[in-house]
Amino acid sequence: MIEPVTQRAKGIPDGLLNSLTEFSAPNVFNPWASSDAMDNAADGKSAYVARRERLLCHLNTKPLLLLIGEAPGFQGCHFSGVPFTNEKLILAGKIPRISVANRITTRKLPFCEPSATIVWGELHKLGIADRVVMWNAFAWHPHKPDQPYSNRAPSRRELVDGLPVLQGVLDHFVGVPIVPVGRVSENIMRELGVNSLPSLRHPAMGGATLFRAGLRSLAEERYGLH
Repeated sequence: MIEPVTQRAKGIPDGLLNSLTEFSAPNVFNPWASSDAMDNAADGKSAYVARRERLLCHLNTKPLLLLIGEAPGFQGCHFSGVPFTNEKLILAGKIPRISVANRITTRKLPFCEPSATIVWGELHKLGIADRVVMWNAFAWHPHKPDQPYSNRAPSRRELVDGLPVLQGVLDHFVGVPIVPVGRVSENIMRELGVNSLPSLRHPAMGGATLFRAGLRSLAEERYGLH
């Protein structure tokens, strides 16, 4: 049974949080409404409730930039509840506004998603980690059939079904410069008619160097950061 959202969402409007938690589709894991066998419930609360709380803390800011990726992965947002964020980074205190007292998973070693490590590492180097909000074109974790610990690209149908939540997040942060990360995000922004900044190369699949260079260039041109 999914626990209803009973407390006011401090990071996003209540209705948007409800839409996020109510979404369901085949071969898609909803981090904010579903439990996982590897969740660590040591703090006495449902893991997906803890993921909601972490997400709201992440969104509870006035950001300098809004980075929009493609979709969550099983090593990152699936368990952390925060886009582009993994358990290891949270435990290390690398994610602004978020802290945990216990392990998030029961895995022997904390999950360490490469893309998350690259993104947050560069944001910290630039000194803007606390002024950036992360999101995805498709908010939930799409996986291969019967393989919850796998990743796949969201289908066209899934992207369309997820547009109301994406639009709701963009509306909530209206006026904040949007930076697509990867082609999927870039194309969705174009379809929505969003006036976004030039897209960055996604750090996955060998794109780390280009992502870092693109983000540094953007920060230097817009904010004089090095």
